[in-house]
Amino acid sequence: MWLVDSSVGRKVIMSVSGLFLIVFLLLHLSVNCLMYVSPAAFGLGCEFMGTPFVTAMVPVLALGFVIHIVYAFILNARNLKARGHQKYAGGSKTKIDWAAKNMLVLGIIVLGGLAFHMTHFWAEMQLPLFLGTEEYASVPANELFNADGELVAPYYLAKIAFTNVLISFIYIVWIAAVWFHLSHGFWSAFQTLGVNNRVWYTRWRNIGIIIATILCLGFISIPVSFLIGILN
Repeated sequence: MWLVDSSVGRKVIMSVSGLFLIVFLLLHLSVNCLMYVSPAAFGLGCEFMGTPFVTAMVPVLALGFVIHIVYAFILNARNLKARGHQKYAGGSKTKIDWAAKNMLVLGIIVLGGLAFHMTHFWAEMQLPLFLGTEEYASVPANELFNADGELVAPYYLAKIAFTNVLISFIYIVWIAAVWFHLSHGFWSAFQTLGVNNRVWYTRWRNIGIIIATILCLGFISIPVSFLIGILN
């Protein structure tokens, strides 16, 4: 099959799965920003993420992420095999971005950060909703709901995590790796898909940087806001 057997096909799969994950990150950030509204608003956002429609997307997203990572290893291994011991041509005047040369390493950092993130948040927030319960192992019973009976446990979990300087630092480093990965991966995806020319090459690069920056500054603002007391 062309998509699986050819190098171009594998890059197409990488590109489509990567763009799909960017859409999910935008949705995820939108929910996270509800923390600035109120703990109850964030609780509602997390409940939305546990609705049947979004829950049904989780296996698809997980599969997309797995495919993205697996194909990254395959493409990297094939590139190394084809290049052998030869490095990038020394006489080439084409500037190769640092992110472009380190996409696999950045991807591994992102994967490790995702695993860390899931153990701190997904397993505590989304998994109980997925199982049809509202049990949060790390949250005292009196912190599950506010006086109006609204769910605030997710906000409490975020507060526990992000008032910890070490966890916040790890999270910020992870998001920084995500920025480098996205800033290159976004425009590269459109280049692979052929939605590109001399004019749009620069435009896709700039759009990619803008989207990656908005996403990453948004995610980083959460732990920073807890650390400096904007969120409490």
